Amino acid sequence: MAYEVVFPSKRIERLFQKVLEKIPADYQKTIIAAIRGLGDNPRPQGKRAKKLTGEIIVAKFVAEHRLRVGPYRVLYDIDDKRKKVVLLKLAKRDEQTYN
Repeated sequence: MAYEVVFPSKRIERLFQKVLEKIPADYQKTIIAAIRGLGDNPRPQGKRAKKLTGEIIVAKFVAEHRLRVGPYRVLYDIDDKRKKVVLLKLAKRDEQTYN
């Protein structure tokens, strides 16, 4: 694994876990596999991943990337200097996802 996948705080980790627990089991497995894949390749090619335009602030952190897993979105940032992928938010795609 080239990059370490981390959370910026315990609070965000708990919120992320809470949302993950409410998601159907088949999507949970797919989301976890996709997140693990970010450790090997934080900038995957294709339509599933995208660099976001504008600033999406999540608990004082800026989400710069989005990973699509079915109807769910994982918002994250990449710290190339420290070789870390910082997970910020997991949400079902709707009008509030990027707010």
